[in-house]
This record gives sequence, C-alpha cells and structure tokens, in this order.
Amino acid sequence: MARGITTKTLLNKKFKTFKFDGIWEKVLGEQERSGIWVIYGNEKNGKTTLALLLSEYLTKFENLNYISAEEGTGFSFQQAVKRAHIDFKSSKIKWHDYLEIEDLSNVLEKRQSARIMVIDNATAYVDDLKTADLRRIKRKNPDKLIILMAHMEKNEPTTAVAKLAKKLCNVYFRVEGLTAFVGGRCPGGVLTINEQTAMLYHGSDIKK
Repeated sequence: MARGITTKTLLNKKFKTFKFDGIWEKVLGEQERSGIWVIYGNEKNGKTTLALLLSEYLTKFENLNYISAEEGTGFSFQQAVKRAHIDFKSSKIKWHDYLEIEDLSNVLEKRQSARIMVIDNATAYVDDLKTADLRRIKRKNPDKLIILMAHMEKNEPTTAVAKLAKKLCNVYFRVEGLTAFVGGRCPGGVLTINEQTAMLYHGSDIKK
C-alpha cells in the first residue's frame, strides 16, 4: 500500500521553477519546469507564431526541441521562424520534422536531452499518439516540460489527446485572432501576438 507524506515533508519539497519577467511573468506567474502546457486555436490565428516566440523566451532557462510535425521544416516554416525573429545564432533550439512516437520518446528520454519539447501539433499525431501514450510520456519524464499544440473546435482543443492534455496542463493558451487568452494554474490574462491585426479582429474589447 502506498504511504502518504506528512505536511512538513510536503512543504519542504523543493521544485525547479521558471523565474519569468515582463509580460510572461504577468500572465504565467512562477511555473515549475515540468508538466504539460497546451497551445490551441484555429488555423492561421497565430498558434505557431506564439509557440515560436514562447520557445525562444524559454531558452533563457533551458534547451528546447521543437517538433514541427504538421508543417515540417520546409520553406513555409522557415519563413515563420524568420517572421518571429528567432536568433539564428542560438543553438539552444533544435528543430525536427515529424518523429515517430518511439523516436519522440527517445529524444525526450535520452541523457542530457533538452528539458522542453514543443509538439506542433496533436493533429499530426492523431493516429499515433493516444491518451495512454501521453500519460506514459508524462510519467517517464517528470522533469520535462511538454508543450502540445492543437487545433480548436467550439473553443476547445480537438483530438482526444489534446483534450486530455488540457485537463492535465498547468498552463493553456487559447489563440484567436492573433491574441492568446492565457489560463490554467497561473494568473492568466491576454497576450497580443500582433497588436494591429488583433485589434481589427477583436475590436475594443481587448484589455491593455
């Protein structure tokens, strides 16, 4: 039978966290450097741009693997990376095309691997990544942060694994009209990905 822990033991536990600053600290607060985050939204609404900007910011703290499973690492993705002004001199992000589940797991689990993985996106893995796989990956990598991207339907992520990810996640970003609405176990708030376009889409309702 599993034994519980005392309150003293619980309160004495130490966690490695992100010490964010600026707008990221305002909406995310202080987060543990592990678990699951989710970015979801409709096509052409800014998910990839947000993911790229967030990825580069997170490399201030940890190395990162970005799995461009849906779009690949061809010309259109190259242009998206350029538009996001990712520092081409940085070696802290490694870019990957679609990886089979076994290879994806190996990248996560190998010694000295990057502690953050962005999976872009759940739809590309709809036949391969099941809810049991996500639970297993999370259990086997307790010190890693997995950021799963997904399409949206009726304001919720599509695919069973993306829906489970949102239930398990510490942070989620719902992207609509180049604006990210941030929620979860965090202060939350709004991030404008492209201010001019976002204001055209949302009108004057976006709080600055």
